[in-house]
Amino acid sequence: MAAADESYVEGQNGSFVSYLITIVEKWTGLEILEGSLNYLDYLLWVFTPLVIVFILPLFIILFLYLSILFLHVYKRKRELKEAYSNNVWDGARKTLATLWDGHATIWHGYEVHGLEKIPHAGPALIVYYHGAIPVDYYYFLARVIIQKGRTCHSVADHFLFKLPGGVREALFSDETYRIFWRRRKGFAQVAIDAQVPIIPMFTRNIREGFRTFGCFGICKWLYEKFKWPFVPIYGGFPVKFCTYLGDPIPYDPNITAAELAEKAKQAVQNLIDKHQIIPGNILRALLERVHWRQKNE
Repeated sequence: MAAADESYVEGQNGSFVSYLITIVEKWTGLEILEGSLNYLDYLLWVFTPLVIVFILPLFIILFLYLSILFLHVYKRKRELKEAYSNNVWDGARKTLATLWDGHATIWHGYEVHGLEKIPHAGPALIVYYHGAIPVDYYYFLARVIIQKGRTCHSVADHFLFKLPGGVREALFSDETYRIFWRRRKGFAQVAIDAQVPIIPMFTRNIREGFRTFGCFGICKWLYEKFKWPFVPIYGGFPVKFCTYLGDPIPYDPNITAAELAEKAKQAVQNLIDKHQIIPGNILRALLERVHWRQKNE
């Protein structure tokens, strides 16, 4: 080890990588490493400052984002304090709802239109177009808790309780916003059995926020054959999100589940046709954050 120590003393004006090169060469006798490792040393010396220069602004942006989120929560401190004084779980629920609502407002300029169609009392079933990641649904739940004081309970496919993932529409729809319900009518039967109205819902630009590579044939085959939701998802873009609620479809004891399902599907399709420019475009959805004009309202 004396030789290695001496080498370090002699080369202490050099970098630590050069010191490692000397040790490896003495142990292995492979002088060929010197050229490649010296090149690596050069790359580290050149690119490390550049990486730092680009990362630091991201930390500043993150800090600004967290600061705004803190203020968003702080302005509701009185409501949260009252919720915690009444019930710990109610306070926790409203705190989470406030955090989600803050993220929705800051990142997506989130809006909800038609919230008055949610009944103040009594049940209803909300049926919506499913994005690749239904983050708009989480935002909607938060807004309902904050503004309506009501908690929503979700109805989902059985396999979602066994595997993480989405359903056919979430995985394989695209910027054309095609509805993939096939002959599914379980949700309609739930509404009939519970004797409740169905409220259609759609979020503008949800496919521009997150997208999937659902065009891969193997992905569709795995889902149809084994219900494996192995589809790559990308996105998280800060596009404009705007959720629309349609007119409730009232309970009708004389309608079948298949007929009600078709009726609900058409209601969701009407919202898509009215509020979504097709095909969807990520750049246009980003620009809507800056210049947003309410259409057909």
